[in-house]
Amino acid sequence: MDFMKTISVAASGLKAQSGRMRVIAENLANADSTANTPGGDPYRRRVPSFTNRFDRELQSHTVQLGRIREDQGAFRTRFDPGHPAADENGEVKLPNVNSLIEQMDMREAQRSYEANLNLVTATRRMITRTIDILRA
Repeated sequence: MDFMKTISVAASGLKAQSGRMRVIAENLANADSTANTPGGDPYRRRVPSFTNRFDRELQSHTVQLGRIREDQGAFRTRFDPGHPAADENGEVKLPNVNSLIEQMDMREAQRSYEANLNLVTATRRMITRTIDILRA
C-alpha cells in the first residue's frame, strides 16, 4: 500500500469538503437577504458539485470541487408592503434557501471532512509504526 497516495487522495477529499462548507456557509449567511431593488431577485441558493479526476502522478482517482450552480427553485415570498424591496403587490421575494437543509448539508460535509482527516491521521500512525519496526 502506498501511504503517500492514501494521504493525497484523502487530502483531495478534505479540500473538496472544505469548499462545500464554504458554499453552504454563504447560503446560510444570505438566507434572509432581499433584493436591492423593488421586485428584484434576491440571493439564489448555490449548490456545489464534485468531480472525479484521475491524477496521473498518483495513478489514482481524486475528488475535487466541481461547478457551483444556482438552484433554480422558486423564491419564497412575504407580504410586506413597507419593505424597500417590495413589488407593486407588496410582496418581497426571499432567497430560496432553507436553513434546515443547509444545516444538514453542513453536518454531512463536516462528517465527510472528519472521515478524510481520520484517514490521514491513521495513515500517519501506520507510517510512524512502520518506521519504528524498521528501526528495531
